[in-house]
Amino acid sequence: MTALARVQCTALDCPDPLLLARFYAELLGGEINRPDSRWTADGDWVTLHTPTGTLLAFQRVPDHRPPRWPDPAHPQQSHLDFGVDDLEAAHQRVLEAGGTLLDTTHDAKPRGFRVYADPAGHPFCLVKELTEDRQHYPEGTV
Repeated sequence: MTALARVQCTALDCPDPLLLARFYAELLGGEINRPDSRWTADGDWVTLHTPTGTLLAFQRVPDHRPPRWPDPAHPQQSHLDFGVDDLEAAHQRVLEAGGTLLDTTHDAKPRGFRVYADPAGHPFCLVKELTEDRQHYPEGTV
């Protein structure tokens, strides 16, 4: 089947787009506001092109109300999962970059994970990857 569309980016609402882009650049690497003909980066729209090809965008919402984990009155609406080789090392980097640990009840499994919030309150997970998981990434990115 021929695709109707292609994913350009995942956009996250936040009060400070540049702050959030820097947080995710610390976790994922990449280039903030790389020139891209698809949009104009400014103070209200900031992009992060990651080494694996994923593009994250951050858009300013003046009255941003962050989700609360796991409160259905303030649902997450979406979240990001990030594969890591070393869960403990990644945990430290997330905290140093400004993330907040929300849940550790699932980290004992072989593909265990922990739930965090970014500085704007968006939940995300660090997922322990196994060696065979690497086959799902473009060559040279892991």
